[in-house]
Amino acid sequence: MHETSMSPQTSHTLRDFDYHLPDALIAQEPASERDRSRLLVVERITARIIHSSFAALADYFRPGDCLVLNNTKVMPARLIGRKRTGAVIEMLLLKQAGECRWEALIRPAKRVSSETDIIFWDGKLTARVIGVHEDGKRLVEFNRDVIPVLDEIGVMPLPPYIKRIRGDAPSRNDRERYQTVYASRPGAAAAPTAGLHFTVPLLKKIEAKGVKIAQVTLHVGYGTFKPVEKEDIASHRLHAEEFEISEECARRINAAKSSGCRIFAVGTTTARSLESAAGPHGIVQPGKGETDIFIYPPYRFKTVDRLITNFHLPKSTLLMMVSAFAGRELVMSAYQEAIRERYRFYSYGDAMLIL
Repeated sequence: MHETSMSPQTSHTLRDFDYHLPDALIAQEPASERDRSRLLVVERITARIIHSSFAALADYFRPGDCLVLNNTKVMPARLIGRKRTGAVIEMLLLKQAGECRWEALIRPAKRVSSETDIIFWDGKLTARVIGVHEDGKRLVEFNRDVIPVLDEIGVMPLPPYIKRIRGDAPSRNDRERYQTVYASRPGAAAAPTAGLHFTVPLLKKIEAKGVKIAQVTLHVGYGTFKPVEKEDIASHRLHAEEFEISEECARRINAAKSSGCRIFAVGTTTARSLESAAGPHGIVQPGKGETDIFIYPPYRFKTVDRLITNFHLPKSTLLMMVSAFAGRELVMSAYQEAIRERYRFYSYGDAMLIL
């Protein structure tokens, strides 16, 4: 199963998705409790905006609705090593390309060419750069399977806009909080952040209302955060990301859809998975594959009826997807309202529910 970019032609340009965000509103730490984040509720039909709490999310469901989660698990895939010269090198593992081979980002990149050796973990783990891609990524080969040792030597790959007072090193708390409570499938280089607000009791409360919960897997990769550089957004291309939809997941979604109930997608990654696997009438096909679908206005969603999402960076593909779902003007108006009301933005920030 492979899906390519499929948005219709649009007159929107990159500047249409720009906005100014005060640095003070970029969340540097998660909320004290996951579901204590604020929730901005946006009604597409009425353009009404409601200020709520994520803990009240269950109020917006009806029996028979289907809540779809992305169960990908963030790997502690940021590694700090040294070249044989002693120079410090940082590596972010992106995608496994063989038993001991990985695609990775390395910095400082200019110091690392092909055949460079990098030493980790007091020499018990080594990696050699065996290829350099045009987009700057490296292909590296380790001397052993790196996955079993990541929990011991790796750190969580927090986004670059999270800058801690004592350097940018993730804390122990990030091991828990930069991960959803339902994460079970390792492979992501970043968290599906809309899901960070859920707690087990909240999920049980939603289920108790007669809501079916389904789980897809999309491993969030580097492409999600690649900046859009051209003013003509239609010329932008996303890197492909792996996703999987089980037969049980597809059955639950299609049953809800056929009975006239709503499909709630938790996050842009879940929405991308569902739209990639959906036929023209919104029926989701099970299977696994890659998707590089780039959703922007005036794309018409086939499966997703409601969207739970965080607040995204200016000019980002994620903001464009949300704008396709709710309309650019309404989304940008909602963002300005969130800024006025001092909502917290980005990965550890507050959430938005679009009805």
